[in-house]
Amino acid sequence: MRVPADTQIEGGVAHVVLNHPPVNAFDSDGWLALAKHFRALGESEDVHVVLLSAAGRGFCAGVDVKELARDSTLITKVNRGCYETFAAIYECAVPVVAAAHGFVLGGGIGMVGAADIVLASEEATFGLPEIDRGALGAATHLLRMFGMQKTRKMLLTGEPITAAEAYRLGALEEVTTRDGLLPAARKIAASIASKSPKAVRLAKESLNGIELLDIKQSYRFEQGFTLELYTSPDSQEARDAFVEKRDASFKDTKKG
Repeated sequence: MRVPADTQIEGGVAHVVLNHPPVNAFDSDGWLALAKHFRALGESEDVHVVLLSAAGRGFCAGVDVKELARDSTLITKVNRGCYETFAAIYECAVPVVAAAHGFVLGGGIGMVGAADIVLASEEATFGLPEIDRGALGAATHLLRMFGMQKTRKMLLTGEPITAAEAYRLGALEEVTTRDGLLPAARKIAASIASKSPKAVRLAKESLNGIELLDIKQSYRFEQGFTLELYTSPDSQEARDAFVEKRDASFKDTKKG
């Protein structure tokens, strides 16, 4: 499986650039490949920190909805890929610094929400539009960033928030201009890379160990509801409407 990203390692910093035009929306194989890639980077003695950014108009648009429209049975493979990727970032043996620009949607939230430090450019937006696509997911990672009430509103309405609002809520370390995003993220990554590799790895493991929320268990719980919704008539209508670029109509679907 091809990794939908370009990676360069220099000075202990592994810079992973998501690169899957047009919107960095990944299919099931792409998610699984990303998970394997992040785990391998964490195991490399040459890597002391991972810097995660993206090429193109936005950071990540999430799951490739068109793949699921072609074959709905792939939902379990997509779920597995997302779970493995978010877990691989969270459990990466070294810290992950995420630098997000443009749209950060769906699975993009899962990635930045699993990272250790997040920066964003001033035009960036964060959202979970899944409720309008016949799915759910990544509320665990949204909650890790934004808190309970904001997470509930974002999940239930599908409405995104701005980088300025995300910063106000404490989810972002810094908001910069688009041109200043990578330099700011590289500065933090370089600072981490300059520390004792053993100390950094132990610090990352200890921080995960004392976190109050088990994000893997929480996200797995979420995914059960995602699958239940995905197999319902409402979900089919939402997906059809998205692919056909029309408003969804739920008047002929049944509850459940």
